[in-house]
Amino acid sequence: MRFARSEIADPAQAFAREWLVANGLGGFACGTLAQANTRRYHGLLVASLRPPVQRVVMVAKLEVLARYRGEAYELSCNEFADGTIAPRGFERLQSYADEVGAPLWTYACADALLEQRVWMAQGRNTTYVSLRLREAADAMELELRPLCTYRDYHAHTRGGWSLDVVTEGRGCRVTAFAGAHPYRVLTDRGEFTYEPDWYWNFQHRSEAERGLDSQEDLFRPGTFRLRLQPREQVTFIATAEADFEAPPLALEREQKRRRLLLRSVPDAAPQWVQRLTLAADQFIVRRSNAQGELQGMSVIAGYPWFSDWGRDTMIALPGLALATGRHAEAAAILRTFASHVSEGMLPNRFPDGGEAPEYNTVDATLWMFHAIAAYLEASGDRALLRDLYPTLREIIEWHQRGTRYGIHVDPGDGLLFAGEAGVQLTWMDAKVGDWVVTPRIGKAVEINALWHFALSHMALWARSLNDRPAATGFATAAGQAAASFTAGFWYPAGGYLYDVIDGPDGVADGGRHVDPSLRPNQIFAVSLGSELLDATRARAVVDVCARELLTPVGLRSLARSDSHYAPRYLGEPRARDGAYHQGTVWSWLLGPFAVAHHRVYGNARHALSLLEGLAGHLDEGCSGTISEIMDGNSPHTPRGCFAQAWSVSETLRAFHSLSAQSARSAATRAAGG
Repeated sequence: MRFARSEIADPAQAFAREWLVANGLGGFACGTLAQANTRRYHGLLVASLRPPVQRVVMVAKLEVLARYRGEAYELSCNEFADGTIAPRGFERLQSYADEVGAPLWTYACADALLEQRVWMAQGRNTTYVSLRLREAADAMELELRPLCTYRDYHAHTRGGWSLDVVTEGRGCRVTAFAGAHPYRVLTDRGEFTYEPDWYWNFQHRSEAERGLDSQEDLFRPGTFRLRLQPREQVTFIATAEADFEAPPLALEREQKRRRLLLRSVPDAAPQWVQRLTLAADQFIVRRSNAQGELQGMSVIAGYPWFSDWGRDTMIALPGLALATGRHAEAAAILRTFASHVSEGMLPNRFPDGGEAPEYNTVDATLWMFHAIAAYLEASGDRALLRDLYPTLREIIEWHQRGTRYGIHVDPGDGLLFAGEAGVQLTWMDAKVGDWVVTPRIGKAVEINALWHFALSHMALWARSLNDRPAATGFATAAGQAAASFTAGFWYPAGGYLYDVIDGPDGVADGGRHVDPSLRPNQIFAVSLGSELLDATRARAVVDVCARELLTPVGLRSLARSDSHYAPRYLGEPRARDGAYHQGTVWSWLLGPFAVAHHRVYGNARHALSLLEGLAGHLDEGCSGTISEIMDGNSPHTPRGCFAQAWSVSETLRAFHSLSAQSARSAATRAAGG
């Protein structure tokens, strides 16, 4: 992928477009194409000290000064608190490319071309930045100035404090304060000069737009100086590890690893699917135990600010790991999360500081049944089912008799009730202080579609494991839930499904309360494929979602006709959280919609074409990946996390599923012909 120069030389576009590389531990490096940091999360080395959490910004950026034939060229870029943008290195960009998931800038300094590439070592908190003099008529002198800090990646720091710098080898070791994890900055050639100084008042425009503190100061421990002949290169290394691999070997290993990932992509797949396959890799991470030992696997919900969440992990697992052929990682993730089940519930979130998991979710646990079903279909691994079956059975029993936050089965209709005041349990989980924006207390439509899915599959699994009494009980419960689902959720006047029934909110309808808000949650009653609705109603659900919610990049979270509809996701935290699920487009929903569309119309080619709206998005937010959300109104500007696991995964899952359906249809037509 390459951008036109007119795009990357324009500050508005060069600042808006971002890049990301990750290390499989939760650590990452990211920034803008302009190489100006616009977020507190931007940095060359954001290390994960307790994988995949406790992330610390250590090296914020690298300033590059090139001297060639008597002229000086500043190639970096910064924005300061007074609005000054200096230097403006992006104006010297000849090209920017995303090469096998790694960013590559090419700068033109007179007739010299200097390439800058960034990558991270897999499984190590180490970032490499190589600078190669690709073409030149003479030698080039370089000055490299690392700008450092030491802070939680959610925070900002101001300067003036003393960081301990010890010169060693071709660089130095930085210890920010007593007890801080030390890190090193060095190069594989050239000389390092100890020149400590503070750079003041950097402005992070994205934080200002979000109504948050937006300024920080950065520390320069010293300067690297060297001379490059044509075709020579130098590599800057920032590492929080005791040792690291030599740059040429590290790059070769990482490029080989990424190319192996692409083997799961069919030859006929479009390029954007290859790019998403590489993006999927960024979210699969190792997880450490209480002793800090790497022992399990997990999924980062989104970069740059999310950690690993149970809901996001279970939704994302089929697309991230199964669609890409990574069955072993999928099994490890399922085992890791199953080991954290408590009172029949999966954790909603593992906090960044390594504290005890939080269990405030009703859907994470139910999505695990979907993930396991997908895993078994892809792998045929019955051993995992046998190992997890007791936990799965315990989960069902806890839900039937009741667990945290009022989660319980209503014995009258077999549907699952969840919620209590002040708590947000579904994926529509925005909360500001004591204000739960969309509480959805009661029987939510997608929760009960998932509940029926879980019961139906437990009946199959129990039967296959010769637990016949349990199989009969699960089948009976699934039948009761299915019969009650249509009777309870169908909204005759609207021709679609209520979003929530039998809760304290909504409108009165025959002695109960219902919420007729037109939301996308109903699409799962079709996409899950458990035949909850008859053909006529299933088609009506797909049609109303297409007419009222569908955009080229996802589904709106609320119909535009609703009085609560919010067309833009902007402003300070309260304003943004108030719009989060009130019309904002969610890209992850496009995959389930495409699958549901195929279920009712049977045209895989048409359904596949619906996913193509996200292909162009891969070049408008963070290069090669999919944003968390977009504005409800056109042009659907990307917002939220610039790289979201379930956005990438559900698009990949739907593509692979629909492609397989299309191939089968083509084979059937050929055989019939």
